[in-house]
Amino acid sequence: MNKILRAMHPRNFSWLGIVLMLAGAAAGIADQKKNAASAGIFAEDKGKFTIKLDGQTVGHEEFEIVPSGGGWLAKGNAEFKTPQSPASKVSGALTLDPNGAPISYEWTSQADKTNGAHVLFTNGIAKMTLEMQGAHPFDQTFTFGSPLIAVLDNNLYHQYAVLARVYDWSKRGAQTFPVFIPQELMPGTITAEATGSATVDGKSYEGLRVSTTDLEIDLLLDANHRLIRLEVPASKVSVIRD
Repeated sequence: MNKILRAMHPRNFSWLGIVLMLAGAAAGIADQKKNAASAGIFAEDKGKFTIKLDGQTVGHEEFEIVPSGGGWLAKGNAEFKTPQSPASKVSGALTLDPNGAPISYEWTSQADKTNGAHVLFTNGIAKMTLEMQGAHPFDQTFTFGSPLIAVLDNNLYHQYAVLARVYDWSKRGAQTFPVFIPQELMPGTITAEATGSATVDGKSYEGLRVSTTDLEIDLLLDANHRLIRLEVPASKVSVIRD
């Protein structure tokens, strides 16, 4: 029997089937590992926040954090109305690497005028194109010391839920991040630190305090590190998940 006929013998087909089966299983395991790696630090989340100022409801925000391509998308839409200002809307869409580093960000705001911007992040550099109603678009570049930048834009509180995922809970302690507030064209630095357990309305939460040079923001998270409540004591602002 020549080599070709021996290769076609039924006994060899059974061994070939086993080899292909094992190869397929190995590929499946590799895909599972790849998918697990792409999941990174994030978990899917979707919800709505009620925003209060000095105990009075002044706005609502709907948001979701979902897989997108090989990374994640965090997007939200918020509406506000205070006695001292006209009604306004703001929306933001932030794409992220699995490790939490931003890839791109878009925001729009609507009040008396409609404004917006598009930001691209590369190796700790943010390149923004700003579009203001009644003005020509213009570009601006911001440089940060790390690609792991916390984007915390005005009145989009779900972005603090992203920060709560980026914070390294295995290390805890004070952790410093470069921060970017796109609507204010403002780079800076924040520090996040776990504050231990806290009980509110009979429920237990994990605390995370976010500090700047002149402001402290307290986050309350559930056991899965989802943002449930945010407090800015100095501004009398409360953000509560519905």
